[in-house]
Order: sequence, then C-alpha cells, then structure tokens
Amino acid sequence: MDILTKTISQLLLPRQREIEQFARHTGYIQHKQLKSLLHKAGNTEWGRKFDFRSIRTYEDFSQRLPLQTYDDIKPSVIRMINGKRDVLWPGDVRWYAKSSGTTNDKSKFIPFTPEIRRSHYKGGFDSVAIYLRNHPDSAFFSHKGLILGGCHSPSPLNRRAHCGDLSGILIQHINPLVNLMRVPGKHIVLMDEWEEKIRLIVENVSNRDIGSLSGVPSWMLVIIKAVLEKTGRSHLTDVWPNLEVFFHGGISFEPYRDQYKSLIPSDSMRYMEIYNASEGFFGIQDDPSDTAMLLMPDYGIFYEFIPVSDLHRPDAGPAAIPWEAVEPSRNYALAITTCGGLWRYVIGDTIRFTSVFPHKFVISGRIKHYINAFGEELIVDNADKAISLTCRETGAKVKEYTAAPLFMLNNAKGLHQWLIEFEKPPPSVTGFASILDKHLKELNSDYEAKRYKDITLLPLKITVAREGLFCDWLRIKGKLGGQHKIPRLSNDRRIIEELIICMQQSPLH
Repeated sequence: MDILTKTISQLLLPRQREIEQFARHTGYIQHKQLKSLLHKAGNTEWGRKFDFRSIRTYEDFSQRLPLQTYDDIKPSVIRMINGKRDVLWPGDVRWYAKSSGTTNDKSKFIPFTPEIRRSHYKGGFDSVAIYLRNHPDSAFFSHKGLILGGCHSPSPLNRRAHCGDLSGILIQHINPLVNLMRVPGKHIVLMDEWEEKIRLIVENVSNRDIGSLSGVPSWMLVIIKAVLEKTGRSHLTDVWPNLEVFFHGGISFEPYRDQYKSLIPSDSMRYMEIYNASEGFFGIQDDPSDTAMLLMPDYGIFYEFIPVSDLHRPDAGPAAIPWEAVEPSRNYALAITTCGGLWRYVIGDTIRFTSVFPHKFVISGRIKHYINAFGEELIVDNADKAISLTCRETGAKVKEYTAAPLFMLNNAKGLHQWLIEFEKPPPSVTGFASILDKHLKELNSDYEAKRYKDITLLPLKITVAREGLFCDWLRIKGKLGGQHKIPRLSNDRRIIEELIICMQQSPLH
C-alpha cells in the first residue's frame, strides 16, 4: 500500500469498525432512523396529516401511513417543484433526481434533499472504506478513477427548481477534492449527447493512469471497447496497468462477468457491487468472496419489505414487514422511508436475503419486470444467471437481451420469446436455446413444472437481434447512455414488439 492510500486508510478505521458492528445493532439503528425521520418531518404537511409527533412504535407508523407509489406522491412533488415549502420534507427542495431506472416514457422526479445527497456521498465513502479494509495492498489513491455517469446534465425545471440524473446531480455538487481524483472533467461527464461524450471520454482517459472504474456494466463496456479500439490494444491491462477495481451497479454483473475477464485478464482485478438509486443508497458488497451486499442501516433510510407473493393479493393490499421479520431465500419488494421525503415508498426493486444479522441480499429483479403468463414466475435473477451459465457452456457472449411471453392461441399453450443481441454468437442458436431452457429449469422450479412434457409451456424461442438494435431503441426513446437499462423481462409484449419493429428499420447512426 502506498503512503497516501495507507494514510487515508488509517483515517477510515473508525468507520470500518462501525460497519463491522452492524449485525449486532441493526434493530437499534433502524429504530433510531425512523424516530429521527418522524421528528424532522413533524411540521411538514405530511407530518401534520399523519400526526408524526404521536407515532411511538413501528406498529403505529405502519398502520397510520399507507404504502406509497410515485403516483401517490406526484401531486405533492409537483407542488414542491413549483415552490411550496414543508410538504414531504422540511424546507424548500430545489433539486430533483429524474428517474432513469426504466424505459417508461413518463419521467419521475424524486425530491433530492441535501440530506439524501449526503447519504449518497456517505455510501461512496463507505464503499472505499470497505474496499481498503478488504484489500490492504491497494494503491487506490495513487491513481485516477474513471467515473461514468448519466447523460442528462442538470437542467432547470423552472426558475427555482433543477433536475438531472442521479449521477449528474452528485457530480454537480461533488467535493472539489474528489474532483482531483476523478476523470474525465465535469464538463465532459455532464454532457447530454452520449455519442460525442463517449468520444471525448476516450480521448481524455486513454493515456491517463486509471486505477478504478465506477458505473453501469453495460455502458462501461462500451467505453472500454472504445478505449481498446483507439489504443490498438487487446486488453485493458495494457492500457491501464494499475487498474485494480470496478465499482459497479444498476444491473446484474453476471451476464457481463466473462466479457470483463477476457478484456481485463488480471488476477488482481477486483469487482465490487453497490446498490444506489435516485431514491437513496442501500447496499455495498462487503465480502469479495460473496456476491451478496450488506444492507446499510444508517443512511437516513428506514426499510420495510413486502413479500412478493403478497403484492397482488385479491383480498387486500400488500402488507410490509420490518427488518427483523425477514427470512432468507424469500423475495421481497423494497419499501423505504427516507430523508428525501419519501414515506413508505415502494421503490420497484425486489431483493432476496441470503442471510440475516448481518442482513445481506442480492437484487432479484423489478416488480414490473418478470414473466408469469403461465404460472412460471420467472424473475430477472433467474434469467441473468441462466444467460451467464449458457454463455460459459457455449462460448457465446451476450451484449443485451429481453424476453416476453408469446401466446399460442390455437392450442392454449405458449412460450417465451428471447430477443438477444450477441457480442459473440454461439455455434448454434438452437443449441443455445436448448441449454438456456435447461438452466432455467434448474434455477426455477415453477418454470420447470410448466415446461414438463410441454404441457403448459413450449420450448423457448430465440430471435437474434441485429447489431446495435438495443442502442437504436434507447436512442429513439431518448434514453441512450449512462444509467439507462434494457428491461430484461416483461409480462406483456409491448417492449419486444417495439424492438422487433425497430429491427426491421435501418440502423441509426
């Protein structure tokens, strides 16, 4: 470890020890978080409406406030954007994170208070602290960090309120000392036009001493390949010999893991997952040998969990449970109460705990991103793992994919249609489909049951996408670049039909 990194690592020791004690104190920390949030917002409109001052227990809280979606809070957010104070959170909220987690046409504007901004920076600080604890040989602070953000620079909503992608807002307000460690410059990172931005990033970083990467795996891969093309090298270690870690998040890393290993063939390269969103910073991978993340309890966020099986109960609305009631191996939808003014807000992601005390989890998908047209209950976690296993078995590389049900009305059966853009095609698409089907059966017993003797579900079908299809579709949607992601699974055919229509058109340039 170099002198600078060693010195900073010593300053991080108290926080590292604090994180190690989370398993013993999670209940106390979460109770304290909820009490603090209710106290701070007691004089807001919502605080008076639900009488926050009189809430004493979690039971009081959960019975008094209903679970919220964006549509529920949207009228309050619009009033805040237009200058109304003390609505969801005390004071005048002037920044809003424009949601870019889906490809829906309708944008969401999440209140981005100074408190929630500080919690994001705390998450970044803790990610480095945990990384240095796990890797005492690191030279992290002796090299530059390439941080790949979104493609929406902060812009005005009106004369007093501004919005932007989460990464754009964070970079806009980042500490100048952090800017000394980060590349490229702010003027490049905050550009709107993605393709010109890629060109400038590559020009800026190709000859720099890069030690760390941060971003979404799919879009970072675009940058890496552009750097290799510009430099004429085959491996990134030849361009950046001191590269040691990739902090990644936003989508599953599994479908991309082998591609990264082939481009960065170094035994000392490390990969560390983080879980942050416009609504808050939630988790950090704290053990290099375990892909699960530690749920962070002290970021000004109170967590609740809704069993996915309860989300669409016909008899009543979904019921949430607190931290101490969750069980390993079950899928939960995440509901959060935050210092950004969100109250029992259902964020849309689903997670599965691998352990409790400490609470460690993996992201299993999105509430709206699944296929259950025939009772198969296929989730994104199943799909990503099956794609990864199939690629390893066939030698193929998948660039992007999406899947949806296809109904066969003539025989009351159906199948799953997968639209896949290959980076490296398999020897046989039919063989790839067969192996993918096999792994889906291994990973999902409901899928296996529906596939039994083709009684309900026929073998899946793969449609090979032309090169650049998914980028063209995102470009048409105005969602190209940075933090925007392809919906992996859909329970209807709207997205896949749009993509098929786009595939029939000439590629965009």
